[in-house]
Amino acid sequence: MSTPDIELGKPSLFKQFYALTKPRVVQLIVFCALIGMVLAVPTWPNGAELGLMIWASLGIWLVAGAAAAFNCIVEKGIDAKMKRTAWRPTAKGELSDFQTLLFSALLCVAGSVLLYVWVNPLTMWLTFATFVGYAVVYTVILKPLTPQNIVIGGASGAMPPVLGWAAMTGDVAPQALILFLIIFLWTPPHFWALALYRVEDYRQSGLPMLPVTHGNEFTRLQILLYTLILFAACLMPFIYRMSGWLYLVAAVLLNIGFCLYAWRLWRGYSDELARKTFRFSLIHLSLLFAALLVDHYL
Repeated sequence: MSTPDIELGKPSLFKQFYALTKPRVVQLIVFCALIGMVLAVPTWPNGAELGLMIWASLGIWLVAGAAAAFNCIVEKGIDAKMKRTAWRPTAKGELSDFQTLLFSALLCVAGSVLLYVWVNPLTMWLTFATFVGYAVVYTVILKPLTPQNIVIGGASGAMPPVLGWAAMTGDVAPQALILFLIIFLWTPPHFWALALYRVEDYRQSGLPMLPVTHGNEFTRLQILLYTLILFAACLMPFIYRMSGWLYLVAAVLLNIGFCLYAWRLWRGYSDELARKTFRFSLIHLSLLFAALLVDHYL
């Protein structure tokens, strides 16, 4: 006999809690942190360094998942109004605030203890500060207050490579800050492309996203300007001798592609082109960091 949950098509409790961690977002966070770890080690990592990478990745995953779950509590009312997020368990009322808050707290404590004991205190404190920056400063304060929420709040999203670098070295070097800068500048055009074709969702939710407050044309111009600045920032690993020619070629090609999408979007808007720009931004960052990884070992 089917259980009531199955009859109603309700996901299992495990799947609901797992969905709160925003797995695809957290996977990208851990991937960027892992790049920071790898680049911090001059040669192939030895057994101890590989173990440290595993512990650090797990700890960062736990704290990032905790921040995502906390975000779901704060934004459950907004999520319920938007098609993109209405499926979340908190938005649908499938999980209570207490359940979600307890889950978030357990993940945050577990991840913080793991990082403090098995990695180093600096990484733990930086990761916890990132949690506070995203879950409280960005979600609670900036996001409902200013259309520059993505720009200012992007600092939290840009932290993973810094966390990875700190995990392996116990400090924060200029190389880590260059990686931070790349993600920081990548974040606004990435999210604004999404906001352009989801503008009605954001308008209905009441969030002051840039396309809602300043219009479509102004947002498209900002996307173009940010991609041009991002192009320059992506050359810095080569200029600083963090990477070689393979990365440089990949960075130039990927940034030309991103700039072309932004240029086309600025010249003539369509929802489909905005979707393609958003999807390419994900490819851009993933391949850019993958090129850094491959170049590091050549």
